[in-house]
Amino acid sequence: MNARITLAVAGRVLVQLRRDHRTLAMLLVLPCVLISLMWWMYDDANPLLFDRIGPALLAMFPVIVMFLVTSVTTLRERSSGTLERLLAMPMGKLDFLVGYAIAFGLVAAVQSVLAVAVSIGLLDLELAGPVWLLTVVAVVDAILGSALGLFVSAFAQTEFQAVQFMPAIVIPQLLLCGLLVPRDRLPDALNGLSDVLPLSYAVDAMQHLTTSTSTGQVWRDIAVVGAFAVAGLAFGAATLRRRTP
Repeated sequence: MNARITLAVAGRVLVQLRRDHRTLAMLLVLPCVLISLMWWMYDDANPLLFDRIGPALLAMFPVIVMFLVTSVTTLRERSSGTLERLLAMPMGKLDFLVGYAIAFGLVAAVQSVLAVAVSIGLLDLELAGPVWLLTVVAVVDAILGSALGLFVSAFAQTEFQAVQFMPAIVIPQLLLCGLLVPRDRLPDALNGLSDVLPLSYAVDAMQHLTTSTSTGQVWRDIAVVGAFAVAGLAFGAATLRRRTP
């Protein structure tokens, strides 16, 4: 992997995103809007419920949005022949994927800072741990979504197929991450399955920050989520095709 080529790929993606105002708005604004909508739903009925599910939402929405945008964008590069032309140059697959991960990681950082700022500053989400660590968890979650999107884009042949991977990859994690039912109350088989899903650790880290000032468990959860993100990039590099048949 060449650092100069990787950074050039990242710069190219950031320039494209800057010109695509709709995608940029979806990346930066949509998570804040969705979290605000959930707060509004529970504000009158049960305000304390938002304090319970708010951390999970901060973990979920960045993953969902980054997964969709990254998988579709990467597939478009391949189906249009852009990836084939890029890889004809002295650039490896890992340069391409890591460049994309850096670019979307930077966008994810901005996205997460905005979402955390809205949740803490405007929606009064109660937090026991440090705000900066909550932001770190949100950024790592968004990078995970990007890595998963880059990984599944290697198996899709159309943008529609890329979106279809969401029910298989993301939805089960949403159901088992502890948002609907605490993980320790799930049936044993489902609890065991949730232990091998990265979003479970992201939600655990977020919820731990709202109830405790200790950070040791949070860093362990961040390490697990980060390991899944790195694995997603590695498998993506191994399976990425130059173009869609």
